[in-house]
Amino acid sequence: MNQHYAGTGLSFVLKKTTRTTNASWFSTAGPENSMQTAMKNKLREGNASTLNIYSVGFESGDGEGLLGYATFPSDYSGAPKDDGVVLLYSSVPGGSMPKFNQGKTLTHEVGHWLGLYHTFQGGCTGSGDLVADTPASESPTSGCPTTRNSCPNSPGNDPFRNYMDYSDDACMNQITTGQVTRIKQQVLTYRSLTI
Repeated sequence: MNQHYAGTGLSFVLKKTTRTTNASWFSTAGPENSMQTAMKNKLREGNASTLNIYSVGFESGDGEGLLGYATFPSDYSGAPKDDGVVLLYSSVPGGSMPKFNQGKTLTHEVGHWLGLYHTFQGGCTGSGDLVADTPASESPTSGCPTTRNSCPNSPGNDPFRNYMDYSDDACMNQITTGQVTRIKQQVLTYRSLTI
């Protein structure tokens, strides 16, 4: 992640690893369900600037569904125990998740934790991801195309190489200047971090 966020002014330091064996949490924890709430209430540590990452299986973990999810910085004050990133265990570097085993799912979800939206937020109309230098995209990208322009009436091609799209890990390698600016605003406002 430090490599992926190089140039943002952020760096991540692993402070602690806790291994908890709980088959129910592992297999059924998901967004806003009781297993996820129980897991986070028991395991969450630190304050708004502490990134907690939970590794789970999301039912079968076969890649047909969820790779991860995260809370946004503005959510912290209303639900501090809910704060953090939940990640499919097999999406880590060297994991068994085809096309998503270089750790970029974590990079993507941490982007949300830092205040970034998907690059395809709002499709071809509206305010999109609230970042001026990420071109509009009608929908998430799948695979790793050589080019894509799903919003031909908007400037620029789809930002499918951006960490905040859904491209294969091998395809993702970009964060924009505007996204860095948004991260800085979000973490200063909600996470008590300065960068």
